[in-house]
Amino acid sequence: MAQEFTDQNIEEIIASGKPVIVDFWATWCSPCMAMGPIIEELAEQYKEEVIIGKYNCDEESSFATDYRIMGLPTLLFFKNGKPAPIRLSGSQSRAKIEEKIKELLAL
Repeated sequence: MAQEFTDQNIEEIIASGKPVIVDFWATWCSPCMAMGPIIEELAEQYKEEVIIGKYNCDEESSFATDYRIMGLPTLLFFKNGKPAPIRLSGSQSRAKIEEKIKELLAL
């Protein structure tokens, strides 16, 4: 199950050093809702290797503002407490997200 990220917990989770993927989403975003089950499946599949979570931009805003999230859905990737050079914007297939997870783990 994907973790729920908030402005209160996200920095600490990223600072843990474990690879992290943040799914920026909102309930009114159709592509976000379509990707939701994919994110949940990948969170379960990779739970031992990567922390995958969802950041609701309707309920939170500081972290999204810090990372200049302009469109939803957006996926940001972090490793060793720092942003990784991987970012996906817009609706993505499971295969594409999984490819980027493997890229993140190889960094």
